[in-house]
Amino acid sequence: MKTHKTPVTDRYIGRTVAITGAAQGLGLAMASRFAAEGASLALADVNDVLLSEAMNQIQVHGDATVSQNVVDVTDSSTVNGWISEVEQTQGAVDVLVNNAGIIRDNRIEKISDADWDDVVDVSLKGAFYCSRAVFPGMRKRRYGRIISFSSMSWRGNFGQSNYVAAKAGVVGLTRTLALEGARDGITANAIAPGLIETPMLASMNDAARNLLIKKVPMMHTGDPSDIAEAAAFLGSEGAAFITGVVLDVDGGISIGSSIR
Repeated sequence: MKTHKTPVTDRYIGRTVAITGAAQGLGLAMASRFAAEGASLALADVNDVLLSEAMNQIQVHGDATVSQNVVDVTDSSTVNGWISEVEQTQGAVDVLVNNAGIIRDNRIEKISDADWDDVVDVSLKGAFYCSRAVFPGMRKRRYGRIISFSSMSWRGNFGQSNYVAAKAGVVGLTRTLALEGARDGITANAIAPGLIETPMLASMNDAARNLLIKKVPMMHTGDPSDIAEAAAFLGSEGAAFITGVVLDVDGGISIGSSIR
């Protein structure tokens, strides 16, 4: 993982940040960045082993705390219980990062009911459940930041009808949350990563990987720290007048193909 590209500040001292899908990849990168800036973290994932390993990698700054919970974001009662526990033990959730997501790629005729449900449930239903759980507290305090993860694929991608539907749904959910929270100091934004160095990308064969990289105008992949940088900004007080946007962090691939 790269070092931070900008000086680490104390923007998150006294703030509580809840992150789903926090055990590895982008979730762990964001957790590390928020912790470096003084945030108290509430980490959630379905993999308890990786979650415990992640806890050992995060360096706590100052008086901040870090908690871990095994949370299935597709179960509303579990989500509600997690957020309630965080609020009671670590204080109000100031920033929610809806990062949990899975893929089950295939052509439309080969996607099973289970493959559709699993992908949509984790990415979209999970984001809805978590956002709904933190919204009342944020509204009461008239402050909150909700960051949800879409993907460069939300505009459409071959062999990903379930994933695309889920990530496009996240965009719609984000824009609606932005409208409903605007008068109460709650912002809601989405991040759409491009080709980022994660375990998912590493699992691809070299030929497919290289073909995708050639489509990136910057001609290289991104690092998880690039995503962490974006999340740390959108979750900060400095992003108070930014809401309802989809921030592409993708090296320009979403611009479209150029003639070269």
